[in-house]
Amino acid sequence: MNQNELLTRLHGIEWNDFECKRAQRGVPDDAYKTVSAFANTAGGWLVFGVSEANGQLVVTGVEEPDKVQNDFLAVLRGGQKLNRKISVEPHRLEIDGKYVFAFHVPESPRAEKPVYLKGDPRQSYLRRGACDEQCTQSELERFLRDAAQDRYDGTVLSELSVESCFDMDTVHWYQTQFARRNPEHVEITDPIAFLLNWNFVVEQGGKLHPTRAGVLLFGTGRYVRQILPRPVLDYQRIDTALDQWSTEQRWHDRYVFEENIFQTWQGLVARYMRIAEHPFSIDPATLRRNDDPPDYVAFREAAINLLIHQDYGDHGRKASIKLFTDRTVFWNPGDAFATEAELLDPTEKEVRNPAIVKAFRRIGLSDQAGTGIRAIFRNWHELGRTPPQLKNDKARKEFALALINKPLVTDTMLRFHPTLGTNLTPEQADVLALALSLPEGEHLTLTAIRSLGISTTQQAQAVADQLVRQRLIDQLGNTRFQVREAVREQFAQVLIARPADLVGTKSGPSRSEATGEVTPEVTPEVTPEVRRMLSIITSEMSRGEIMKKLGLKDEKHFRTHYQQCGITSGVIEMTQPDKPRSSKQRYRLTQQGKALRDESGQ
Repeated sequence: MNQNELLTRLHGIEWNDFECKRAQRGVPDDAYKTVSAFANTAGGWLVFGVSEANGQLVVTGVEEPDKVQNDFLAVLRGGQKLNRKISVEPHRLEIDGKYVFAFHVPESPRAEKPVYLKGDPRQSYLRRGACDEQCTQSELERFLRDAAQDRYDGTVLSELSVESCFDMDTVHWYQTQFARRNPEHVEITDPIAFLLNWNFVVEQGGKLHPTRAGVLLFGTGRYVRQILPRPVLDYQRIDTALDQWSTEQRWHDRYVFEENIFQTWQGLVARYMRIAEHPFSIDPATLRRNDDPPDYVAFREAAINLLIHQDYGDHGRKASIKLFTDRTVFWNPGDAFATEAELLDPTEKEVRNPAIVKAFRRIGLSDQAGTGIRAIFRNWHELGRTPPQLKNDKARKEFALALINKPLVTDTMLRFHPTLGTNLTPEQADVLALALSLPEGEHLTLTAIRSLGISTTQQAQAVADQLVRQRLIDQLGNTRFQVREAVREQFAQVLIARPADLVGTKSGPSRSEATGEVTPEVTPEVTPEVRRMLSIITSEMSRGEIMKKLGLKDEKHFRTHYQQCGITSGVIEMTQPDKPRSSKQRYRLTQQGKALRDESGQ
């Protein structure tokens, strides 16, 4: 953290990853509660030499900087006040002649949580908002379950009988899928021998016993409910938008799955088929579509992510899928061990339920290790929609993913592009659209840019740098950006303008419906290129068909000087405006476009 980044944070508010202490002559005791909270949650910055005055954070300075820094680091490295040695990243800054220390406390690995004080696990803390909160008993149990060397799903259930706890129809179904997917393996026809081979059944003391993963995946309903006294999944279809819904409202379709995980998956697919955007058929054996369209891939990966990664030891909370008209929300008890940025990397991640995860991957019901979240974002981006929203809450140990049914680059955004005085690449246009869609005060991050299907942080930085050079966004820190105020105001003018004002031919002023103010009439010019395009569009045509008729090969040139200008002028329109990137997208003349064509005698 440098001086500018610190000052930027001081003008904000203390939040999940930022805490300030006065610490003029010594380290305050509550600083170690913050260290515990940051280490147990998602890491954060602990700043010494800053005080609160009249609701504002001000630099007061550390009067004995060497003593304060040495004492603090000695305690963290000593492993006595805290049960773990904590390695922090220290930054010593001088602001107006006053010393300030900024220490970055990293999140501790799964196996080293919880971090607690004075040898007492009950003195474990979590970071919630701007507060350090002491862990409850149930939260401690979640930490201990995740930290255990032996995975929860691999536990042997010696009290259950192998002969009676498995649903043989599910086992036979899985054996069939496995044989199709893995023809090189010697086929094991006996179901118990098959389960034994893959450690869903283990031998101890000359007897066979099922594992918890074996019962959760293949068990009969009775035994699943015996070891999991809450549903596997609560599925709800709610025929309203999320922001218009309250918990008091009744769902329109609901099913609470208490069967084994594979039966839950099969039932979930059957319900998805009823509400899919386009009806489709599916292979009843593999539960996959031949074409695997982006909407189904995104739903499939999100649903499987929910089934394989939830905390099955949490008996007080159940996983849920809520389908609203504007989004689908997947919620899980149990956080991801990786950060949100790491979830977008194509590397294998540490998982909570390795036996369950491998069972799905052996039959191809999940993308290869480490790519599931990337597949969700990539396929959602192919549809031209706003990126999915992730919330990996390490304090509450819960994970939520929302697929937003909203286009990223809207008609308004397409009308806005020609007013910028610069040509944007598709990637730049996507990033600018995302930045403008963020709530006021929320910054654009490199992780958010990567959610647009951009593979690496370096590539995301390159796109952001181009937008900075074009004076469309400003860089606030190493990874944070915001739209320039002048650009945001310019976009607001396009946003509040009535469509008729943008494409009409009447003269004189018009009144803004949003402000009531009288504004000049806006009539974009219909360029010669657009007039030429009007002459060849005779029906609904794809971009490739239009370019072929125009004799054009440069897609960027066509998009900038023909497609976007035509849409901005109101003379052409998309047949699927809510899916601007759809492979089935076509373009046609509007009534105004037809009138202009007829006027010109084309």
